[in-house]
Amino acid sequence: MDLLGSILKSMDAPPTTEVDKKAKEERVKLKKLQMQEKKKNAVFRAKTEKEVTEFIKDTKQTRMKFPPMTRIQRSIVHDVAEIAGLTTFSFGEDEIDRYVMLFKKEFPPSDEELEAYRNGEEFDPDSTGKSKDESQSTEDSDSVEVAQSSTKHSKQPPPTYYKDKYKHLLGSDSGKDAARATKSNSAYGYVPSENKRDLRSIEETLNDIRKRKKLKPGDTDDDEEQDREGKD
Repeated sequence: MDLLGSILKSMDAPPTTEVDKKAKEERVKLKKLQMQEKKKNAVFRAKTEKEVTEFIKDTKQTRMKFPPMTRIQRSIVHDVAEIAGLTTFSFGEDEIDRYVMLFKKEFPPSDEELEAYRNGEEFDPDSTGKSKDESQSTEDSDSVEVAQSSTKHSKQPPPTYYKDKYKHLLGSDSGKDAARATKSNSAYGYVPSENKRDLRSIEETLNDIRKRKKLKPGDTDDDEEQDREGKD
């Protein structure tokens, strides 16, 4: 035998105090309460599964409302409904009147129904249908009035004619009225001979230009003629 083990075995256990006794009793009591709560939840789950099964078999019932319950019980209902393929919603204030409602997936709740439950009201599908019909009829009447008013406005002539309004800028003739057909002038660029100042022909004009180029500065045509006679 080990020497240390023999020494510890020979030593007396520490004396138990009153505090240790109370702590042990509390642990035992807590464990007992947990076992009771677990058993209670198991019974509640079995009961919920039975109620959900009957709800699914009932073809006339599309919604199922549970009474207010604790958070743990609501979690059990949500779990059972999810396994069964149902849709669940919780309504009400927590720890006061919060409850769970089940909906079959082929009959989902509308937004109006969920809003009514969130507001703590009872949902009446007939009143909702009537209100929808009334709102639809109101919208139809409004659209008819708008269409009629637009037709009336389209048939009525404008209060003022824009040409009269801007007559001081556009004048009395504008647009098609002011457009006139134009014709090309075949005589454009033609000058009659009687309007010409110089009546010489082109050959005469060129000869005169050549003569002027041969003249010296200050000479005239008479001087040129005299030079020619002297040479002769």
